Amino acid sequence: MTNAETFNRRDVQELDAAADRAARAIPPVWPLASSVAVNPFLGQTHESLAIVGARLERVAGVSVVMRRDWYQERIASGVITDNDLSDALASSPSALRPANLAGLKSAARVSKPEIRAAPTIADLAAEASGIDWPGLISERFGAWVAGYFDEGQALWAAPRGQGAYAAWRAVATHDLTPEIVGLSGFATHVAEAPESAREALGSVVQRIALPADAQETYFHQMLMTLGGWAQFARYRLWQAELAGGADATITDFLAIRLIWEAALFNRYEDRIGVAWKAVIAMHTSPVAPTADHVVDAILQEASERATQRALAETLAAPGTLATDHRPALQAAFCIDVRSEVFRRALESVNPDIQTLGFAGFFGLTASHRRFASDVRELRLPVLLNAGLTTCSGGPEDAAADQSARFKARAKRAWDRFKLAAVSSFAFVEATGPVYASKLVSDALGLHATAPPNDPAPRLDPALDPATRTKAAATVLRAMSLTTNFARLVLLAGHGANVVNNPHASGLHCGACGGYSGEVNARLLATLLNDPEVRSGLAPEGIEIPADTLFLGALHDTTTDAVTLYAGDHCSAPHQSDIRQAKLWLEAAGAISRGERALRLPRASGEGSLESRSRDWAEVRPEWALAGCTAFIAAPRRRTAGKTLEGRAFLHDYDWKMDRDFGVLELILTAPVVVASWISLQYYGSTVAPTVFGGGNKLLHNVTGGIGVVEGNGGVMRTGLPWQSVHDGERYVHEPLRLSVCIEAPREAMTEILKRHQGVRALFDNRWLHFFALDENGRMAWRYAGDLRWIAMSGAPDPAVPLKVAV
Repeated sequence: MTNAETFNRRDVQELDAAADRAARAIPPVWPLASSVAVNPFLGQTHESLAIVGARLERVAGVSVVMRRDWYQERIASGVITDNDLSDALASSPSALRPANLAGLKSAARVSKPEIRAAPTIADLAAEASGIDWPGLISERFGAWVAGYFDEGQALWAAPRGQGAYAAWRAVATHDLTPEIVGLSGFATHVAEAPESAREALGSVVQRIALPADAQETYFHQMLMTLGGWAQFARYRLWQAELAGGADATITDFLAIRLIWEAALFNRYEDRIGVAWKAVIAMHTSPVAPTADHVVDAILQEASERATQRALAETLAAPGTLATDHRPALQAAFCIDVRSEVFRRALESVNPDIQTLGFAGFFGLTASHRRFASDVRELRLPVLLNAGLTTCSGGPEDAAADQSARFKARAKRAWDRFKLAAVSSFAFVEATGPVYASKLVSDALGLHATAPPNDPAPRLDPALDPATRTKAAATVLRAMSLTTNFARLVLLAGHGANVVNNPHASGLHCGACGGYSGEVNARLLATLLNDPEVRSGLAPEGIEIPADTLFLGALHDTTTDAVTLYAGDHCSAPHQSDIRQAKLWLEAAGAISRGERALRLPRASGEGSLESRSRDWAEVRPEWALAGCTAFIAAPRRRTAGKTLEGRAFLHDYDWKMDRDFGVLELILTAPVVVASWISLQYYGSTVAPTVFGGGNKLLHNVTGGIGVVEGNGGVMRTGLPWQSVHDGERYVHEPLRLSVCIEAPREAMTEILKRHQGVRALFDNRWLHFFALDENGRMAWRYAGDLRWIAMSGAPDPAVPLKVAV
């Protein structure tokens, strides 16, 4: 009986399941044009940190925590106290934990041995032959896949219409590089491989004798060796499933990588056969943490408890009293941690200014078409599907639209001419001097990039009044803004203004899909200024005064300048209000820049930040969300006047106004999850920069228009560049899992966790910490997992009745 005959239906089902689990263990990565933060542990949130440490050590050779000396320094300095260590030790459920505090502190002083992944067949072949087969696979795969995924960067596009597996085989059968290096017969091996990726998986598994118990972690490792390319394939699967479809690209990649393994196994079996059997045994054994992994998890927990202790002290300080007089100005910002600094500065300029925090897409899930463009931009959280279609400008802008399109086409044609195979050489010689002034201007940063200023966005098609009114009411209630409106209410999205930065979209609004947030802010302002909408809101109990004007705005997080889109809604009676608001915003910007300049290397004061944004050699124009540690959903009076150092996501929320806790459920299932992705991306890029970090900005080259590589090829790098978490001398981001603090009844939050298992897993497995604030805004109860709450004093939480406003 042949091997093919013994590979029965059950084997195929197990193989498919293992391949699917391995694919879902890979985090997706979005293209550079709309990059958003992604949790690199997205496929492991159902497991604890210690177990994930064991898993990623096996498949990627990385740790999921910092080096022991990092924790030891914090213990020695007193940042982490004995109480923090004792509490973390007591909270560990593992039987492998140290017996006592002394044992834990002793373990913290012992350096761990060097971590190594289980070897692949390519690793074993490299050791046997002295040829860098893993490097060659990375280089050849990267050369092909950059063209396959190309989104307009290449002048000569690769053929389209084939799946990844078929497209790769068409190229690999003519690639002589592997044979020149020493893998004779590789092209023939590829040509004789099965026609489908699924059959290829089965064929390779039989050839290398990989048992079912070993397949999941070995397949996971195969995809990890492909780096960002596998993550982009996972993004394609994510997008397809979000739209109700499917995508096989990542499975194709797995088959491609395994074909390389089989070819190397055929070449070196006699020299690596025994070692390969040992590797199979490693992958067959269940993933289980060692005592070292458990100690690492406890030390990480202790570090987080130290930060939580400091946060609790800040929140326990007396806050501001609620007032019922009309604010001089209301300004709603994104919950992004960078807004915390600006909001605090703005409130300090005039105590009668009220600021609010809300998700930066302002509740409008827009698929937007910019002015003079047919490209649809999804300006919404990547967890959601678009619910609105919008565009910038209307029929009155038709002539300007056509003119802009002609200019854009001419520019594209000129750019293609400059880079064409023949003309590029003569072009430099003939026109080089013409570009001298531009080169000097750009090098000196003489000209700033103007903020986005498309014509006012509009719904296309328009919605009926009832639908618009319902949307407005939903957003206002989610903002806890239903009464006491100011004469002028600003809705400020945010974006960054930088040059020569492939990761620029990562500095924009994550809630807006990696785009700047002015479109959503301007759309909401138009909606709330609509007389029909206001009339419809009154029966809902939301009465907006006739003299209230909403304006969209854009907060530039790099320079702390705020652009008001006053031209969208011209109002003569509000001109003095707008002028005064601009003065307040300018003053707040200066204060905010001064605070941020203290953290930025080589910043010479608040006046230097604007020039940094124009410097094409500046690798740290801003720190973005580095340092984020907390998410707080509570009335602003709980945090107003308290310095949170730009480390907290601040979401306004008053549970007493929340009917049926619908807003609370929305917060826990959307903004909290998005914030966790941001926090854990920073965490992963810090603790495991070789796998989950973006590498060195100085070596980056854009590839395929979707990502970056270091040098001229190889693995695509994802995550945050090293310069985003480190200032050259020290870490600027402490790798801490986010502490979520919400002022709401615990019973209500528990009920929501029961309904959303994915969110519950984040808290139960401590990828997020969860705290309930009491009626004074203090961190009073800690979520202990399994739907249990523990009073911060350590006593079990007594039942508390719910009191909900109707």
